[in-house]
Amino acid sequence: MEDYAAKMLLKSDAALREYVTGHVQYREAAVLAALDELRRRGQPAPEEAALRPGLEEAARAQRAQEEAAEAERRRAIATADLTVDEATGPALYSPVTIVLFSIPFTLLAGGTLLALNLWRLDRKRALLGLILFVGVYLLVGVLALQWALPRYGLSSWYGPMFNFPAILVYVLWFWPRYVGTGNYRSRSWLLPLLVCFGVVFGIQKLNDYLIKKQPKEVREQLERIMPRN
Repeated sequence: MEDYAAKMLLKSDAALREYVTGHVQYREAAVLAALDELRRRGQPAPEEAALRPGLEEAARAQRAQEEAAEAERRRAIATADLTVDEATGPALYSPVTIVLFSIPFTLLAGGTLLALNLWRLDRKRALLGLILFVGVYLLVGVLALQWALPRYGLSSWYGPMFNFPAILVYVLWFWPRYVGTGNYRSRSWLLPLLVCFGVVFGIQKLNDYLIKKQPKEVREQLERIMPRN
């Protein structure tokens, strides 16, 4: 709001009188400031008693209107800022993407996507915790597999049973505690999918190459255990 009191300090007596006599041309707050300044100078306007009540009421209404307009402007700015924040939040791999990658490509794929999220959010300690968890989980999985193979042999259920607990830890422990429910943009899963297919293809080719390098007897045993497509 304009500081009319300071403005009137610089006016001449004649200019102040002009505000009073032509009050319908000026804002009520400006006329009131002119009346106050004339009174301060010891030259109160004869019209003051008749004009002041109406001017004060109109000035209050004008001030309330300006305050309401300012509040609305601030609300609009806050809403716009919120919209910008939502649109420009960090690009993260969603929990659904992490789960879907963990199922066919093992928990390592989902863990890698979660690790990339933590790195982007600068959650260094959480990232170290995730790496430690995956390392310990893999170690426990290897020991469990060594125990199960002599007793039950190979089973197609080992993979899902091994991945499922880790997936739950990803989405029910790491995500809510270290990623949270803040705004984020869902990051494209196309590049990770291509990388996973490339890794699987490379492992398959390397496995075929290593099998071919084995003696015939060993190769036949391996092919019986892991039939080739």
